[in-house]
Amino acid sequence: MADRLTTALYGLGWGAVKRLPEPAAAALGRAVADTAWRRRGQGVLRLEANYARVVPDAGPEELAELSRAGMRSYLRYWMESFRLPVWSGRRIRESVEVEALHRLTDPLDSGRGVVLALPHMANWDLAGAYLTSGLGIPFTTVAERLKPETLYDRFVAYREGLGMEVLPHTGGAAFGTLARRLRAGGLVALVADRDLSSSGVEVTFFGETARMPAGPAMLALQTGAALLPAHLWFDDTPVMKGRVLPAVEPPEEGTRREKAAAMTQAMADGFAAGIAEHPQDWHMLQRLWSADLTPPTAAGPSTAGPTGPTGPMGPETEKR
Repeated sequence: MADRLTTALYGLGWGAVKRLPEPAAAALGRAVADTAWRRRGQGVLRLEANYARVVPDAGPEELAELSRAGMRSYLRYWMESFRLPVWSGRRIRESVEVEALHRLTDPLDSGRGVVLALPHMANWDLAGAYLTSGLGIPFTTVAERLKPETLYDRFVAYREGLGMEVLPHTGGAAFGTLARRLRAGGLVALVADRDLSSSGVEVTFFGETARMPAGPAMLALQTGAALLPAHLWFDDTPVMKGRVLPAVEPPEEGTRREKAAAMTQAMADGFAAGIAEHPQDWHMLQRLWSADLTPPTAAGPSTAGPTGPTGPMGPETEKR
């Protein structure tokens, strides 16, 4: 019954929200966000606790306002994503502005593969649609398998309808396909600020230890692809902003694992810079830092971070 209800609610979002006038959809998103924020549920409290690491000098009132802004940003993501299937290519192109986009397009134009790594910021679905529909750049990503299976299938169909190739995140099974796409000069886009297994790399993130997936760095090392961190944010306009950061270069010395660890730390540093600038647009409603986590259970190799059904490149089950 719970699975059928979950599927029905998402179906209602896709079916009804995309038919609403733009101002009505935006107002609905703000109303839902404010209601959830006032209830102070587990997700809101976790979001606030995570923001306390990002803005350590913030007092309780400032953190509360930040979490309210964070929930509004999160619901803007949902409202836009529900409406994306009916947006034209022109509308998608005009809804995104990316700084230093040449860092992404130059290696692709030269035939070199690219691993684009993002945190859970702003609207990663819109970013994916911008690449495929707006710029004509296809890419491959992974999605965490969720229950009910019908909901997972619908999210995959939704992303594939936007032009993305979506692989299931089942341990290390997707790694080989991603590597082949990169060797052929393609683009792989992964949300990579949270590890879903026990095989992630320890990084220092806002002064504390966290784990992030080794997959982006390992793919770059194995295939010679460029590893490009990026981040996204909203402002007071309808246009989402983004920035592609300089490529993370492999260290000259060390084992492959040591090189991957150093590259993952550099990726985390890039994420942290963007999150610090726009903390309200970081939609991390789960535990992230090692101090907050229970001991991880055994799991397969982690190709990428949380890539469940709300991001192209995943909110996961915990976000619902």
